[in-house]
Amino acid sequence: MYQVEIKHDRDFSFTAKAGESEFVIDAKGKGLTPLDAFLAGLGSCTGVYIRKYAEGSKLDLSNFKVKVSAELSKEAPFSFRQIFVAIDLAACRLDERRQKALLEFIKNCPVHNTIKGSPQVEFKISC
Repeated sequence: MYQVEIKHDRDFSFTAKAGESEFVIDAKGKGLTPLDAFLAGLGSCTGVYIRKYAEGSKLDLSNFKVKVSAELSKEAPFSFRQIFVAIDLAACRLDERRQKALLEFIKNCPVHNTIKGSPQVEFKISC
């Protein structure tokens, strides 16, 4: 089971902790905002799947970049209606068939699958 604990620090600032790792989330921009963290999860999961594909295919796909962007809707319910994932493989030379195969492979990233699946989210309050 995956678990992240979010601790309120002050104002709109929080510490997110998973295992021994932690980072700051701040809705006022003094760290990743919650929406930045969400997009970072998708981008880094995409990166993991690019690496898996590269290793399995014996390709050198190092030094790539993944850029994830989205615009928040202006009306409620506020959400991202469309997310763009741009992958820059730097100096790689993949033919069209390999590019298509890579795209299909990275779409198996669990974060992408979770977004596509519209998971049920349950909230519980304890005092």
